[in-house]
Amino acid sequence: MMRQYELVERVQKYKPDANEALLNKAYVYAMQKHGKQTRASGDPYISHPLEVAAILTDMHLDESTIAVALLHDTIEDTSATRQEIDELFGEDIGRLVEGLTKLKKLDLVSKKAKQAENLRKLLLAISDDVRVLLVKLADRLHNMRTLEHMRDDKRARISEETMEIYAPLAGRMGMQDMRDELEDLSFRYINPEAYETVTQRLAELSQRNEGLVKKIEDELRELLVANGLLNAWVKGRQKQPYSVFRKMQSKSLSFEQLSDVYGFRIIVDDIPSCYRALGIVHTRWRVVPGRFKDYISTPKQNDYRSIHTTIVGPSRQRIELQIRTKRMHEIAEYGIAAHALYKDGEGGGDGELLSRESNAYSWLRHTIEALAEGDSPEEFLEHTKLELFQDQVFCFTPKGKLIALPRGATPIDFAYAVHTNIGDTTVGAKINGSIMPLVTRLSNGDEVEIIRSGVQVPPAAWEEIVVTGKARAAIRRATRMAIRKQYAGLGHRILERTFERAGKIFSRDGLRPVLHRLGQRDVEDAIAAVGRGELSSIDVLRAVYPDYQDERVTVKPSSDEGWFAMNSANGMVFKIPGKARPVEGDAADGEERLPIRGLGGNASVHFGPAGAVPGDRIVGIMEDGKGITIYPIQASALQKFDDEPERWIDVRWDLDEANKSRFMARILINAINEPGTLATVAQTVARLDINIRTLSMMRVATDFTEMAIDVEVWDLRQLNQLLVEMKELDCISTVKRVYD
Repeated sequence: MMRQYELVERVQKYKPDANEALLNKAYVYAMQKHGKQTRASGDPYISHPLEVAAILTDMHLDESTIAVALLHDTIEDTSATRQEIDELFGEDIGRLVEGLTKLKKLDLVSKKAKQAENLRKLLLAISDDVRVLLVKLADRLHNMRTLEHMRDDKRARISEETMEIYAPLAGRMGMQDMRDELEDLSFRYINPEAYETVTQRLAELSQRNEGLVKKIEDELRELLVANGLLNAWVKGRQKQPYSVFRKMQSKSLSFEQLSDVYGFRIIVDDIPSCYRALGIVHTRWRVVPGRFKDYISTPKQNDYRSIHTTIVGPSRQRIELQIRTKRMHEIAEYGIAAHALYKDGEGGGDGELLSRESNAYSWLRHTIEALAEGDSPEEFLEHTKLELFQDQVFCFTPKGKLIALPRGATPIDFAYAVHTNIGDTTVGAKINGSIMPLVTRLSNGDEVEIIRSGVQVPPAAWEEIVVTGKARAAIRRATRMAIRKQYAGLGHRILERTFERAGKIFSRDGLRPVLHRLGQRDVEDAIAAVGRGELSSIDVLRAVYPDYQDERVTVKPSSDEGWFAMNSANGMVFKIPGKARPVEGDAADGEERLPIRGLGGNASVHFGPAGAVPGDRIVGIMEDGKGITIYPIQASALQKFDDEPERWIDVRWDLDEANKSRFMARILINAINEPGTLATVAQTVARLDINIRTLSMMRVATDFTEMAIDVEVWDLRQLNQLLVEMKELDCISTVKRVYD
């Protein structure tokens, strides 16, 4: 275990004027609070915050961050309080320690929704102060280094979470060395057999090529010095096990087929020297075609800058080279932590201008914007993981602005990356001067020009095309707004018709004073809620005019197994004859059509083809030659009546518990085509006391069959229970209710 004085000495090596008193006080406080607590390994618990602090000293972080590392578990695991830490160490340190405490529950989370919510908390805490991330990553790294003391199930769970979230997050923040170590440690426990095999093969290769790395280093250095790069520094290494395994998996190669297991870094003084070194190396050794990337002229989104090339070098060994400056090397190793080493405007000796805020941190801010887009926790986790893992392509606007996107991105992603309004109004794209489909995958160096239209609304199907979380969130939001607009238009017509029948005039201004009574935030929400069927137009009318008498039409069973629809205010009555049960579709031929007082003619009432069940929000439509048809509000058949508000009748359920009847609903099932599937479906239906009225089957693929089933249920709750249990069956791929 590291000693207190050793930690202080490590900080003073890179910051001689460090506040030694603060470090000593934080150490003593943490030691007292953790007391006799021990870790799973049996070591004193204080050893953990000490090692976390030591990891951060490797990044040359300031003494305040080191103090936070020493204190990061005190509020969570001891009697320490935020107020106490504020008084002893100041509010800045107290805020960071409390922020890390709130993130503690992120560890060992297995449920996706809970994990996603905690990822939100992590990113929000980081956005407030990036030091939270640095301490959290160091904390995770030390936990991974000591993971062998945990139970097998915990090791696997922690390793999977590290591989899915922490390692790629470290990579996104430019901390590549930490990412490599986190991935290797996770790989060891996630796939121990593969880890053992790759590690053993690398050890054998290292033994067989003993001295090769040193030989190549010497030859490269001598070549560069001989050509005038006197301060060039060369360092080689064998690639890490997980890096090798990932390449074997992605390219379907055996270990023997790997030809670039060794990587070398060439560090020079400035940017011009980078390109000089490249020319020297390429002149001396043959270049492997297609293996050159210039991340100096087009840096990665996490600020990474280097020239990458692969050569057939000394001993005819294929080797990868990374050529960079000293400052680039610091950023490549420590990422955003390296930005703390320099003040604004100071350079690392190569003429580079440094910014207080890294591009990696900008990515984090853009990711956090998704928090406001209304995504579910699971969607947020999915999109964040997607962007954490994907490599990048670099494209240009017609004016030369560089846009970095995940690999596989489309012109739609490009448009949303430029601006959300541009994405929403995109109708086409030119790639390198040629009009191309919007589904085209962009390549490095493409120039993309977006074609726009002011009347465009992004189709919902775009969500399946794009790859960036920002684009998906924006498309989903635009789709929601378009649907809201549709429902608002429908709701407005329904309200106008309802108010007109009551002898009143509908106005938006009249709704504002009663929004609180309707439980709505604004007028548009209230009108859209009426259109969606979540809010009755009569309830709106009565909220605006409290003295108005209820004029809703009710649908209820009669004593002779028929059904009455009645307007309680004016006495209008119409009847569904007993022989036409509610589970039936259109009225049977010869059905009696009874007069409806107040409508000036004969009318009958029946349900739409796919039925409706108690619990559905329903509407009645006056149809020529048919009378009144009852539809669920979700039925797409209602769209053809959008421009005929005079046909709409506001109806509701009013059932007598003593006189229940079954109602028909239609469900569509996509099932695996195997023996016993139909029997399993039928047994599930029967067990829930539901009747199958009709069933049709159609083969839609070799392995799948589509079933359309008309079921008879008591109410919506019973139907929803059926859908839930169907989704849990192994033989069912998808199940949904259909309304037409």
